[in-house]
Amino acid sequence: MPASSKAPAQARPHVGKTKGNHPLARYLVTRLGLSVLLVFGVTVVTFILTNLVPADPVQAALGEQAAADPEIVARFREQAGLDKPLLVQYFTYVGRLLTGDLGTSNQTRLPVADEIGRAFPATAELALVAIVISIVIGVGLGMWAALRRRRPADHIIRAVSLIGLSVPTFWLALLMYYVFFFKLRVFPGSGRLSPAAIAPPKVTGLYTVDSILSGQMSTFWDALSHLILPALVLALYTVGLLTRFARSSILEVLNQDYIKAAKAKGLPFRVIIIRYVLRGALVPIITIVGLAFGSLLSGTVLVEKVYAWHGLGEYAFTAATKLDLPAVMGVGLIVGIVYIGINFIVDVLYGVIDPRVRIQ
Repeated sequence: MPASSKAPAQARPHVGKTKGNHPLARYLVTRLGLSVLLVFGVTVVTFILTNLVPADPVQAALGEQAAADPEIVARFREQAGLDKPLLVQYFTYVGRLLTGDLGTSNQTRLPVADEIGRAFPATAELALVAIVISIVIGVGLGMWAALRRRRPADHIIRAVSLIGLSVPTFWLALLMYYVFFFKLRVFPGSGRLSPAAIAPPKVTGLYTVDSILSGQMSTFWDALSHLILPALVLALYTVGLLTRFARSSILEVLNQDYIKAAKAKGLPFRVIIIRYVLRGALVPIITIVGLAFGSLLSGTVLVEKVYAWHGLGEYAFTAATKLDLPAVMGVGLIVGIVYIGINFIVDVLYGVIDPRVRIQ
């Protein structure tokens, strides 16, 4: 009897621990399943929208002279599978995607996956630096404005953030290029590296990271100097957005009862801000950061054109103007997957920061 009575008591802590972990695990599995379904939806939308393009993809791929020959057109449609029903074309498309095949570019005759693999790291490096600058400056200014509400500092910060939201990106890119490169010579001009610099051995495709990994510090500083100006241009809009959202979120948290209770207990101001205010305001801030980062990864075409960055935005623009449908489909799919991945990471952070999200 004593042995049997001890067994349930020893088992109870293990059962309680399992129940405590179950909501988070279920939350993560649910979000992962939704992400997979969204990826499937992206493939459907990408395929349908590409096939709804009014222009003739055969003429874009072959050229006017070759497209005038019915025999060449028929052979091309057969090789590309365009003579089959759309449903069969879609399943063929998905089957290729599962093997990592995004098709072959009609213009360069190179695999789209390889071309995107070369262009994406450039955009990723630019977007990462821009979002880091945006978080540091935007959240800092938003917190300062919230803590100085209705004071001169608050009014100045709100005016500056409004300017950041209003200035067109392409105009700012040209202006900063003219001022800081052409006139002041503070930053280098276009490109990711100087003409005399040698690109570091490719590991991640990010020149700043790869140069550190290979020990080429001169290349690192050269790549960083080229990176700062376009990153600042991209960051300005996001800084304005984050400043306003951080200010409103922090003001909302500052009015909560538990913040008033923490002040009444005599906790240090720094502890209240870091442990209570920032954590309470993180959920909406993380949402904006995720959306802004996805937008930076997919919408840098104007900045890339001005600074000759040769990233994903420039590649997408070139593919669209030349009606290179395999390249357009590849870029659309990658951008969709990036957005889904960022949203999944944001959802995971929700569950970690706010336990109430896990049981919804």
